[in-house]
Amino acid sequence: MKKKVFWFAVGTILFIFIGLFGAGNYFYNVAINRSHDAVDLHGGGESVTAASLLNEEEEQAKLDEIMDWTEKQKFEFLEIQSEDGLKLKARFLKNVQPNGKAVILAHGYKGNSEQMPGITKFYYDQGYDILKPDARGHGLSEGEYVGYGWHDRKDYVQWAHYIAEEEGAESIFLHGFSMGAATVLMASGENLPKQVKGIIADSGYTTVFEELTHQLKYLYHLPAFPVMQVTSVITDIRAGYTFREASAIDSVIKTELPLFIIHGDQDKLVPTEMGQRIFDAAKSDKDLWIVPGAGHTEAYTIAEKEYQERLKAFWKKSLGN
Repeated sequence: MKKKVFWFAVGTILFIFIGLFGAGNYFYNVAINRSHDAVDLHGGGESVTAASLLNEEEEQAKLDEIMDWTEKQKFEFLEIQSEDGLKLKARFLKNVQPNGKAVILAHGYKGNSEQMPGITKFYYDQGYDILKPDARGHGLSEGEYVGYGWHDRKDYVQWAHYIAEEEGAESIFLHGFSMGAATVLMASGENLPKQVKGIIADSGYTTVFEELTHQLKYLYHLPAFPVMQVTSVITDIRAGYTFREASAIDSVIKTELPLFIIHGDQDKLVPTEMGQRIFDAAKSDKDLWIVPGAGHTEAYTIAEKEYQERLKAFWKKSLGN
């Protein structure tokens, strides 16, 4: 009888272990492993406000103008090697009327450097040189996993050094959206070159653990424990980082750089309260703009003029002029 109970217990433990290992590998392959497949994330759709704006003829004409401008630009392809040996690529646009300023734009999850045309044109019109890297595991860059900003933070430090030293940028801003926002926030806690004057983070998450837990809850209706813990261990083994260490919160506590935190009050993909908590944690000079009616990364779409004016004010304050 005791032997039967013992082997039943052993079998049950093995069954649970195998099940959790299988679930962890499944979620790693879905969320972390490199893939070109489209991803259906919770809260990733358009808000009512943005959808109504995009239906207007004026908005479509504006979009056509931006895309026409983009097609006429001659982007140069740059390459660096990451600390762990990956070839990373970026699109670079040198301004024909440069003012010594540059911006590094960081795209979101499963995105690439071809995106963000509107904000690219805006920065260019203000005299900025534009650098748009493909994050590791995205676009033309090497890498077999998504770093969610954590390993990417050091890549962006390298990119900042590159455009300061090779392209002569005297003042640099890092501006990211979604995963890109988390990336530039994580980079803010690193030893960035003195030319970096400020960080703009639009719709960034607090930690990878909290963001993936949020997605797990709504997409799969599963509790975080123990799936997230097991997937984090697998990610540590296969990609070299854990979900909890990948923290924008911990990084902004360390930075002395000015921060501009932007978040929509209707963001369901990265909850608005994450933006508030990042702002609250930061100890440097900081600004927070919670945008009424905006869903995930929609602030520039629904409040373009105000977005631009707030950016200009942030640049001016950060540069001390």
